[in-house]
Amino acid sequence: MIIANPIYDVVFKRMMENEKVVKFFIGTLLDETIETVEVQPQEFTYTDALAGLAVFRLDFIATIKTATGERKKVLIEIQKARNLIDVMRFRSYLAEQYKKEDTIDSEKVILPITTIYILGFALPEIETPCLRVERNYKDLISGEILHRKSAFIEKLTHDSFVVQVERITDRYQTRLDKLLSVFEQKNFVDSSETTKDFLHTPDSEELRTLTDILHYVGTDPKERKQIEIEKEAWRTVNAMFAEKEQRLLKSLGEKEKALEEKEKALEEKDKALDEKDKVIAELLRKLNEQ
Repeated sequence: MIIANPIYDVVFKRMMENEKVVKFFIGTLLDETIETVEVQPQEFTYTDALAGLAVFRLDFIATIKTATGERKKVLIEIQKARNLIDVMRFRSYLAEQYKKEDTIDSEKVILPITTIYILGFALPEIETPCLRVERNYKDLISGEILHRKSAFIEKLTHDSFVVQVERITDRYQTRLDKLLSVFEQKNFVDSSETTKDFLHTPDSEELRTLTDILHYVGTDPKERKQIEIEKEAWRTVNAMFAEKEQRLLKSLGEKEKALEEKEKALEEKDKALDEKDKVIAELLRKLNEQ
């Protein structure tokens, strides 16, 4: 089956328009049953006057209610390249979400936050394709892990889930494996890597719905055109930001070098002062002996 590569914003947006798929996606990663869900794409625009470039960027906020009655806000970020500006942008975005109140049943509330990062690059230190960065409550007096949670603390801290699409293998056993399989970056139809041949057989209603959506997006000419436009736009953006990051890193390197030289000069000065103090101390000792 030919399916679209879901790491592109326009493709992922089509996925997240289907409630059943959203519940499957979030519920599988969080390992929770999602009772209700509401997704709000958050649109950003990168512009560059010289390049004549305007690129839309989407992040996703899902307000969910689990089967246990817990409500939380899930922030979903797709980051295709390791750009410093993307990291800083999402940190600012995350801070903004912490400041916002949410409305549930016409009532203003503050919801706990969970973040999901889908990375189009591999973290060299982490080999697994999917991990959870979670918190625990530790009593520092007794050293025990506490199993009760505080609503106050939950609203000030958050768990994170990270998917590294480049590390996904052809493993196809668990519910999580089957979700990750659609993000696997292999078996591409052509060099553009916007569509691929999905080699597995969907064996659940949720996965069939998901792959059907990706199949439509990957084979419809208008949808494919949108993916190609996004790919080319981000190729330009990444090249532009890479150049800016190189200049920034060079500037930081020069500043660090200047700082090292300054620190070295101060060390030499301190050493000279120590030697001077030793000479003075020796002269005073000799004068006292006379």
